[in-house]
Amino acid sequence: MAIKKKKKKKVVVIMPAYNAAKTLEKTYRDIPKNVVDEIILVDDVSKDQTVEIAKRLGIKVFVHIQNRGYGGNQKTCYIEALKSRADIIVMLHPDYQYDSRLIPFMISPIELGYADFVLGSRMLGHGAMQGGMPFYKYWANKILTFIENLCFRKHYSELHSGFRAYSRKVLMTIPFTLNSDDFVFDTEVIAQIEMFKFPTSEIPVPTRYFKEASSINLKRSIIYGLQTLKVMLQFLLHKFGIKKYDKFEKKLLDVISPFYAKQILKAEKRRK
Repeated sequence: MAIKKKKKKKVVVIMPAYNAAKTLEKTYRDIPKNVVDEIILVDDVSKDQTVEIAKRLGIKVFVHIQNRGYGGNQKTCYIEALKSRADIIVMLHPDYQYDSRLIPFMISPIELGYADFVLGSRMLGHGAMQGGMPFYKYWANKILTFIENLCFRKHYSELHSGFRAYSRKVLMTIPFTLNSDDFVFDTEVIAQIEMFKFPTSEIPVPTRYFKEASSINLKRSIIYGLQTLKVMLQFLLHKFGIKKYDKFEKKLLDVISPFYAKQILKAEKRRK
């Protein structure tokens, strides 16, 4: 009796881009092409040559007509990845802040069935401070993660990294299109993953802070921190049945347009 060979999972890297012309090619060059099947970049109305460079590199590019923000950019990224029949989706910032050579380690827990979400943590080891993370950001990250861990009853080392890997199942389930278009989108996604009880994992990653790497200023950091606390309050209110939120109970196909739902379902059938 012949043993049926297990089908390789399709790995798609998504890049939410804004003014990444100076760092995009370096980020792209480090991506292990033997592991990644496709790269999708969504440009959020950059004012530099991001789109031109991405097309020259052979990256699949989508360009927003108007700026939609960091969260809005990710929404387009994930929809396009699902339409592209991705089994595993890796979010990688094109600003060279995260080491794209670690993608095989990011996707391994998902490939092996141990997790549906993997977070690249800068707080495991000494990656954050050695990489130049500002002192105030380091401690703000630690404090917010501590509060979030209390809400989730988990022991994450960090919950504010932009280097993440998702199984298709996660993104087909959580209604991420209901989330903010701002930076707090990332927090809402993790809260949704915890609400739907998906298995998660972390791996240690270094980081690079330099002039061209994207980073929000102190004012935006404070706003982000307050928004994160608000999401935690909503999470607890929903969890204990005090107030219900659609983003914690509806499914993706219930909240997007029938047009996109049909395209995603068509891609789902073509995967099988």
